[in-house]
Amino acid sequence: MSRLTVLIVAVVLAFLVAAPMPEVAAKKYTVGENKFWNPNINYTIWAQGKHFYLGDWLYFVFDRNQHNILEVNKTDYEGCIADHPIRNWTRGAGRDIVTLNETKHYYLLDGKGGCYGGMKLAVKVEKLPPPPKSAPVKNIGSVSMVTGLAQFMVPVSLFAFPAMWDVISRMW
Repeated sequence: MSRLTVLIVAVVLAFLVAAPMPEVAAKKYTVGENKFWNPNINYTIWAQGKHFYLGDWLYFVFDRNQHNILEVNKTDYEGCIADHPIRNWTRGAGRDIVTLNETKHYYLLDGKGGCYGGMKLAVKVEKLPPPPKSAPVKNIGSVSMVTGLAQFMVPVSLFAFPAMWDVISRMW
């Protein structure tokens, strides 16, 4: 491994350690779990208890010659009417993704007749809830927890980064 590569890796690792991590990431739901997108499955029950948030994905696995994924309005969803879909999410591979990129109700069904066998799914997409508020800082005598941690962390970081740099510089 070249010295430049080691230096780049060290800088990237230092950045990753210092960078804040996102609290919530988009989630991918495989529709129907291991039964996938097939007739005679109750997708209303499958969706119960799940919270769908902006940016999540619905991953559909199905036989592309027999089924598809259409987004329709609520009335067409209730009547299994696929004549004028809002959007056809099918891309032809039978491994298709519906990106939940709007806060709204999504009404999805199989427009090739599978809707009558239960192949329909309604989900409500919401904005992510705000992160929980942090607990108030507790005082330890006249020094707060934050100050106490800072008194520990600053000296550690003052020694850790120069030590890391020393190891890297010796490789040159």
